[in-house]
Amino acid sequence: MAGTVGTNLLAQVGFIVKDVEATKRAWADFLGMEVPETQPIGDYEITKTVYKGEPAPEAYCYMAFFDVGPNLQLELIQPNEKPSTWRSFLEEKGEGIHHVAFQVKDSAKRVADAEAKGLKLVQHGTYGDGSGEYNYLEAPELKCIVELLESYNS
Repeated sequence: MAGTVGTNLLAQVGFIVKDVEATKRAWADFLGMEVPETQPIGDYEITKTVYKGEPAPEAYCYMAFFDVGPNLQLELIQPNEKPSTWRSFLEEKGEGIHHVAFQVKDSAKRVADAEAKGLKLVQHGTYGDGSGEYNYLEAPELKCIVELLESYNS
């Protein structure tokens, strides 16, 4: 059964961190992997970040990714000081697991399905290279944020 978002296959676990450089080195050492490059989220002209229903051109973060399985990724996110789901999480809860993500098709439908089940879209935007989109949904009953990822070319 595919559930609310059309899949039950976890694609990513995302952590909010204060220092992506130090944290990625610690994870690389722990996992026995190469230290990945740090990536900026990208320019607002492409990302079109929306937070709590409002354009958020100043919401910004730095990210590092580890591929830890055939279809599973660990993401580290260091937010800037401007309002975003990342900054809010860091201020309210500190560092730690921010979201679990699922790769979906037709994210507009999947977001609508999730909202019909009581989840609330709090932030969304386009990947920095324009190749897909992300949607963060608050899921109080699941005790986390659920992220829906859609890659346009796959």
